[in-house]
Amino acid sequence: MLTVLVDYDSGNLHSAEKAFQRMAVETGAGEVLVSSRPEDVARADRIVLPGDGAFPACRKALGTYGGLFEAIEEAVTTRARPFLGICVGMQMMATWGREYQDTAGFDWVPGEVVKITPADASLKVPHMGWNDLVIDHPHPVLAGVETGDHAYFVHSYHFRVTNPAHRLAHCDYAGDITAIIGQGTMVGMQFHPEKSQALGLRLIGNFLTWAP
Repeated sequence: MLTVLVDYDSGNLHSAEKAFQRMAVETGAGEVLVSSRPEDVARADRIVLPGDGAFPACRKALGTYGGLFEAIEEAVTTRARPFLGICVGMQMMATWGREYQDTAGFDWVPGEVVKITPADASLKVPHMGWNDLVIDHPHPVLAGVETGDHAYFVHSYHFRVTNPAHRLAHCDYAGDITAIIGQGTMVGMQFHPEKSQALGLRLIGNFLTWAP
């Protein structure tokens, strides 16, 4: 079993790599590899796409690695390999990103990524820090996770799904903020599971042992 964390210079992967390696050992999920090589993605049993920064920059950076996105898309949409998008890695699953300029996403989960506009003007953007999850729909990756469990967020834009069935969990930041999405063999987390302590490790372990 091989899980590949895709490296396309979108941020420091050290903490994510350590968290996934720890849970792979604990769950017997096999090898965890950080790679930017399309051939590694092609042979992966699971794929994780992180992302820090702005949607357009991450989308452009991913496209500069020859054949990398094509390998991800073929593995996920044709061969149904389990996929996890984290932060901007989740946002790019959308149809459109509206950050700075309209940027086409992967269009795997219909929706758009728009700026957070809290109803309470005293709340700052970016949304940064710990927030409680509210579970909207059950999912194997959420096994053992309950409403009230908290995760660590750092973001200024959020995913507005077209189909509410694709929103697995949200949080409240003077308005609903999509926290977890899911469709088929794909899931996405707006927060950083690798920085979310016990909750994050449970989610990572669930993903590594998920058999859709």
